[in-house]
Amino acid sequence: MTGIGGARTNVRDSGATSDSASRSPVSSVEDRYLAYVEMAGLGLLRYGLVFLLLLYGSFKFFAFEAEAIQPLVANSPFLAWLYPIFGVQGTSSLIGVFEVTAGVLIATRPWFRRVSGYASLVASLTFVVTLSFLFTTPGALNPMSEAFGFLIKDILLLGAAVLTAAEALRGAGARPD
Repeated sequence: MTGIGGARTNVRDSGATSDSASRSPVSSVEDRYLAYVEMAGLGLLRYGLVFLLLLYGSFKFFAFEAEAIQPLVANSPFLAWLYPIFGVQGTSSLIGVFEVTAGVLIATRPWFRRVSGYASLVASLTFVVTLSFLFTTPGALNPMSEAFGFLIKDILLLGAAVLTAAEALRGAGARPD
């Protein structure tokens, strides 16, 4: 079976090789089914990530979200310096530009694999920074705080971004964009 990015994989635990001559018709059907499941899962991860980046990124252009993230950004050693320069709404909008741009570029995977892969890496950095808010914002690690619930999801989004980056960049090596 050809897995993510064209790598040969063997999904059977029996130790048999992936050579089609030594495989039963049942395992071949199983391999095809698993390949479809893998493609569906990767698609759900990629375009779920795109959806959330576009959704949360577009929220950043509105006052309700700029005010909601203000305590997180103000306590961040990575982003707090933006407030004196751009203000609360300007900083929020700048973050939104990065999130929306990353989301749009990740969605270009069918046509521009390398661009999509690099955009996923940008999204990964975004999620690393937002996860740092758990440690820089007082009380954010408390499971009862609103910040904890808002930020903890970024662990999964970070994983999705890393996986989609690797898949797209590996795919970019298979054929030029």
